[in-house]
Amino acid sequence: MDKLENIAEEIRKTFDARTAARDRALALARQLTRACALSIRAVHRDESDLMNEHLAEARKLADILRRELATHPDLFYAGYTQDALKEFVEANVTCALIRNQALVTPDELGVSEATYLNGLAEVVGELRRRTLDILRHGYSQEAERLLSYMDEIYLVLVTMDYPDAITNGLRRQTDLARGIIEKTRGDVTFSLRGEHLEQALSRVRDQLNGSQPKVPNGDGVENSQSRLPLAGDE
Repeated sequence: MDKLENIAEEIRKTFDARTAARDRALALARQLTRACALSIRAVHRDESDLMNEHLAEARKLADILRRELATHPDLFYAGYTQDALKEFVEANVTCALIRNQALVTPDELGVSEATYLNGLAEVVGELRRRTLDILRHGYSQEAERLLSYMDEIYLVLVTMDYPDAITNGLRRQTDLARGIIEKTRGDVTFSLRGEHLEQALSRVRDQLNGSQPKVPNGDGVENSQSRLPLAGDE
């Protein structure tokens, strides 16, 4: 029992170090999440320079987080750390797809496969947001492009049929993505039908305007016939 106090002191030192690392990781995770949110907001506002600035800050914070937790793998794979890195994936992939740039890989982002896939699943929601912003101004091929990306993401996610312990709950995220995609497909279809209807009405108006006969008015000036012929007219 003479060594008990020495053993306890060593344990306290270990716990103090882990507690300090945990507090630091929490602070970095919050900063990383904020930088990612700001980059997504910037890309939706078409503020490219600001988007790149926030993405660069997010990458710096993610690198620091990985480096400082290299000796604490239990903290690195804790929920709050992986959630922040998932936001990092979401921000980078969302910005790349909206800007029609190359898709970044898990290795390029320095994240695990499960974290990458969960971040990819959340990209679907941001692409829906972008699609709805486009449809507010009418149907566009850009909306179709984003919808096709959403479909491709889902087709990959649905093939990852592994236990949640391996994928960190990817199945639930995949189900949510499917619902979002179906709603978006309905919105795009409705907008496209509205566009077709408007074009059809425009053609009918042009045909009617072009086929109306000219009749002289009281001043001898020809005007478009103001009414359709009635029964009994000669």
